[in-house]
Amino acid sequence: MRKLYYMGLESYEARYTLQLTEWNRRVFDARGLDVVYVPGETLDNSQKIVVGQVLDAHGRSYFGMSQLMNLVRLMQQGEVTSEDVVYFEDMFQPGIESLPYILNQVPANLRPRIFVRCLAQSIDPDDFVHVWGMQKWMGLYEKMVCELVRDSGGAVLATNEEMVMHMKVAGWDCDIYNISGLAFGKSEVLERIGDTDNIKPFEDRPSRVGFAARFDQEKQPGFFMDLIDMFHDQYPVVVEFCIYSGGPLRSNNPEYVTRARAMEAAGKLKIYDNISKNEYYHHLNNTRVLFNCALQDWVSNTISEADTLGCNVLYPAYRSFPETFANDPNRLYIPWSIDDAYHKMQNLLREPHHNMGLISDWNNGTVDRVVDILLGHGEHWNRTGNRYRDHVAEAKYHVTKVES
Repeated sequence: MRKLYYMGLESYEARYTLQLTEWNRRVFDARGLDVVYVPGETLDNSQKIVVGQVLDAHGRSYFGMSQLMNLVRLMQQGEVTSEDVVYFEDMFQPGIESLPYILNQVPANLRPRIFVRCLAQSIDPDDFVHVWGMQKWMGLYEKMVCELVRDSGGAVLATNEEMVMHMKVAGWDCDIYNISGLAFGKSEVLERIGDTDNIKPFEDRPSRVGFAARFDQEKQPGFFMDLIDMFHDQYPVVVEFCIYSGGPLRSNNPEYVTRARAMEAAGKLKIYDNISKNEYYHHLNNTRVLFNCALQDWVSNTISEADTLGCNVLYPAYRSFPETFANDPNRLYIPWSIDDAYHKMQNLLREPHHNMGLISDWNNGTVDRVVDILLGHGEHWNRTGNRYRDHVAEAKYHVTKVES
């Protein structure tokens, strides 16, 4: 690979994209890559999601198309060659259809390899594309992108083995690699609270449980609120439950917000919304357990952040999470079992888990795994054949087991 053309995402204060390019940049620099960070233009400087759930609908489209325009200019000037790689952080890139249109008409020496990272797409039954009825045209778009990356000699990058399976049953006809995680920069996160010396000891933290997922229906916030009610009814020790949100608390099911505000008024729940990323990390540094009950997260950056900052994490044993947790039975609960979540949370409120820090260490290596694949050194992550389910049960990193 001569040059890497990096097609990053626009920055949002309320989302992980605020730090995403920097997390990648540090690894690219350490690996000695020659990288062109292809810029895009933003509609405004608000860094807010106004329309949509994950990224702003207008902002994503405007940024993506302007970024493609800049890439096309570089291609027209002969800067991009067959020795180069174009890497998209999101499979959905408005304007991407211009690439096959161009590449089918230029000489072979001007056709770069193209890699795209899949964040969810229509292969995920709980993705927002199904909430808004986009699946019919999005599925056709995805087939076009698969053709593009296959013809270029590139691939689609999945974040875990379960996502690979969803791609396979959808009939995606291209090379697929599992990068087993999300891009994450552990050192950058620690710098935002000072350093490791500023991580508050677990025993000095209040008995606080945080919830940091979006409040949309696919994150099942109703289950979290049911769990709060169960604790208030049964647990003798006072536990403080909190919601952490980078933007205003909102949901694609407004009933969740109404219930949460009522619980807040009743003193059962504290809501911290419109907080900055540094404020969020301050809250995590004063939290014992970060809880998640999502149907759809595909690894989740919230795990890595909390695990970095000394929090226990409790997530459902569903889809990507067993791989993310290396099949840890203490921090994974039976999906939809409020009893199992209740009892495991009690244990995690008492003391730090003996494998704390290992999840964030593993995700801290995700960008390195991506680079290995781009350089042709990551074939053990290739899931293109028909034996892609061979790797489901294996732990991707070593965890310490203790006798029960």
